[in-house]
Amino acid sequence: MGEVRFDVMNARVTFKNIPLHILSKFTFKDVNAACEEFKKIDGVDECIIIQTASRVEIFTVSNVETDDSPDARRAEGKTLVLNQVKDTWISLSSLEQIDIDHFDQTLEVYKGDDVYLHLLRLASGIDSFVVGKQEVFDEIVQSLEKAKSAGNSGKILNKLFESVIRLATRMRDTTGIANDVVSLGDIAVNLVDEKAGLDDKKKILLMGTGESAAMVAKTLNSKGVKYDVTSRTIERATGFTTLLGGNPVEFSDVLAGFDKFDIVFVATTADYFLITHEIIRLVMEEKTKGTLILDLSEPRAVAEDITSLPGIKLLFRDQISEIFEESVKARAGIVPAVEKIIAKELPVLSLRMRKLDA
Repeated sequence: MGEVRFDVMNARVTFKNIPLHILSKFTFKDVNAACEEFKKIDGVDECIIIQTASRVEIFTVSNVETDDSPDARRAEGKTLVLNQVKDTWISLSSLEQIDIDHFDQTLEVYKGDDVYLHLLRLASGIDSFVVGKQEVFDEIVQSLEKAKSAGNSGKILNKLFESVIRLATRMRDTTGIANDVVSLGDIAVNLVDEKAGLDDKKKILLMGTGESAAMVAKTLNSKGVKYDVTSRTIERATGFTTLLGGNPVEFSDVLAGFDKFDIVFVATTADYFLITHEIIRLVMEEKTKGTLILDLSEPRAVAEDITSLPGIKLLFRDQISEIFEESVKARAGIVPAVEKIIAKELPVLSLRMRKLDA
């Protein structure tokens, strides 16, 4: 009779290797139901899914019988489970054929100690969208609680996540990496609030679907502010809003009705001006109220000549860059201290998990 041992696997798609508007296609409508489907895979006993605006991550525990040739059988078992995880993921998502064809290049897969390392980095805040942000840690805690209450996690993943949460709490407290964290979105939205005031009467537009736009969207969401989102294609805008909120609008409709907006955040990666005097002149001529535009794009996507139109106030990323860069620099200086603690704790965590395998 062969020996049965467990394998911990993490399969993930994140903002680091895929645009956010496409990431939405990899998400699950019902995370608990998705976990149950992954547990139907032969040998998979536990599952936890972390699904946020910037990542979809599946953690599974599978039992593999090593039999008479441990290495060969174990490798075969791992490959079989991974292939079934991919097939199940595809069946549960809204991926199209073109996305499926590139699934292997998009998907990151890790086993054993590499999973523990990644989870420690993520929970401590050094591998998240905004370094040190509390939101990511909270999402890990909530993912564990949901999996526990639904009965999708078990002895192995519960121990792993509980250990990581405890260690990450200590790291965040002792290093101060979570103190006074501000994102580009926080600074941008606060500046606009000071200049024009954010309230329900204001019509707000967000142009762009990249990382800067995501930070703005998250801050607007936290303030309960409603806003429209546009991009060069309605598919991008729709994918983005599926993950981050907002109301998707056609780009052509935005230009034709530009006078309706009181506040415009422009956060694109276009290498040309999206908004110029010539493009919006006719529609803005009749506007009686002022419009505040904040261009966060690099390079700039709004031409300065629009300020000759009545009522338009234009702000650029340069006006908030210093505050943002100071915050990023402060956090970057703390990252090595966190990495040092992780390097020390990883072998201890690994040993603790191996004891469960005994």
